[in-house]
Amino acid sequence: MPRIIGIDLGTTNSLVAYVDDETGLPRVIPDAEGRRLLPSVVSFTPDGIVVGESAKRQLVRRPNSTVYSVKRFMGRDFEDVKDELRYFPFDIAPGQGTVQLRVGGREVTPPEVSAVILKSLKERAEAHLGEPLSKAVITVPAYFNDSQRQATKDAGRIAGLEVLRIINEPTAASLAYGLQRRTAG
Repeated sequence: MPRIIGIDLGTTNSLVAYVDDETGLPRVIPDAEGRRLLPSVVSFTPDGIVVGESAKRQLVRRPNSTVYSVKRFMGRDFEDVKDELRYFPFDIAPGQGTVQLRVGGREVTPPEVSAVILKSLKERAEAHLGEPLSKAVITVPAYFNDSQRQATKDAGRIAGLEVLRIINEPTAASLAYGLQRRTAG
């Protein structure tokens, strides 16, 4: 059976995990420098798209081309977010059923930006586990509506992942607690 990764696609930071075959417990996968968290920041630079720590460093130099807190825009239309526009240095415009982000001389959707984060986490997991990965479960806030959940699935598909399930964050927390309790006893 192919391995399935679990991804917490967060507003500020994201991470990827897998279930260890020996212990049956989830393990968070660190990057090459040992960091478990990936800042949920994507920057569209003249040299290409960067994600994580390197994108975070672009916030000062290229605020108009660097997207953060994209999760706030997932599956939402312009009317839903227009009161929040003043908090972001990048341009946000109405689109087809969802907002469009104008960054780095292009227009992208929130799922496209989230896909960059998901793809980076997928690549991290593939490097760590030494095998190609194509299936994932992704956590979302319990308050996410159907449109926001679908946007998250779309981001996974764009990143090359089959999203098997979208799990509410409180449900994921209770599952992790249950696993820890079962093995500790």
